[in-house]
Amino acid sequence: QVQVVESGGGLVQAGGSLRLSCAASGSINNINAMGWYRQAPGKQRELVAGITNGGSTDYATSVKGRFTISRDNAKNTVYLQMNSLKPEDTAAYYCHAEIRDRRYYSRGYMNYWGQGTQVTVSS
Repeated sequence: QVQVVESGGGLVQAGGSLRLSCAASGSINNINAMGWYRQAPGKQRELVAGITNGGSTDYATSVKGRFTISRDNAKNTVYLQMNSLKPEDTAAYYCHAEIRDRRYYSRGYMNYWGQGTQVTVSS
C-alpha cells in the first residue's frame, strides 16, 4: 500500500512563513512528478507548484518569488517553503505524487493524493 501524508500547515500572520512537508511511503518502486495543490472554500483546486524527479520546477503565477518547492528523492519527500504569505494564500493544501507501486508495476504511474493540510493566513 502507498501512502502520502502532509504536515506543516497552521495559522500564520500575513508576511509570515510556513514550510509544508509531504512524505510518500509503502510499496514504492519509484516516483515521477510531485507537487502541491490548494483549494480555498468555493473555489476549484489549483496547482501551486510542481517538481519533476529531475528537479525541474513550475509555479503558479500568484506564488512565484514567494514559494519554493523542493524534494528529497532518497526520502520520497517533497517540501513547500512559503514566504511572504498573504491572506489569499489561505486554503487546504494537498500533496500530489505520481507513483509506481511495485505491486502493480505494469500499471505504470498512478496518482496519489494526501489528505490535505490547512494553511490560514490572517491579515
